[in-house]
Amino acid sequence: MADTANSPGTGLSAPIMYVYPWWLVLLWGLLSLVVGVMFLGTPAATTVFLISMIGVFWLVGGIFTLGSLVVDKTHAGLKIFISVINIIAGLLILTYPLYSTIFALALFVIFIGVFGCFIGVSHLYHAFRKKDVGSGVLGVISLIFGILLLAFPLVAAVLIPFIIGIFALAGGIAAVIASFSIKKAMCGPS
Repeated sequence: MADTANSPGTGLSAPIMYVYPWWLVLLWGLLSLVVGVMFLGTPAATTVFLISMIGVFWLVGGIFTLGSLVVDKTHAGLKIFISVINIIAGLLILTYPLYSTIFALALFVIFIGVFGCFIGVSHLYHAFRKKDVGSGVLGVISLIFGILLLAFPLVAAVLIPFIIGIFALAGGIAAVIASFSIKKAMCGPS
């Protein structure tokens, strides 16, 4: 039996893989390809630009949250606190985009390193408790990965844009191929 989803109001069934129109999947794939090429071609500039856009988002979001107090004064203290934090973070990122990028990437790597160590210890605990060799191997690998990230966070931070670029290219190629498969299945052979 094939996976199907009922279309609202029609009572008809359609395969689940056709949730998005083919052209939207194609557009997503092409945008992913552009992002991948940007990250692989100019990793530093693309990463600084992306972090700067986050700064703009936080700054504007903080201003709008403050502005919302004119209309809705509920939770005013929380809104003011969040607004001030967003505005300060946005201004810091826009004032120091290069330092902010390095800090954000290093912080991300440290978070992943700590998480890897935590997962590794969890797997090792499970391996000793249940006598599970597979879980022990995963625990050792995760622990080594986490320790390496924590020992060399700046090296790992430099590699992140390249990893993002490779994943974006692979995802873009897959989405473009899938879009044509969806179009062919929905419209029939051309």
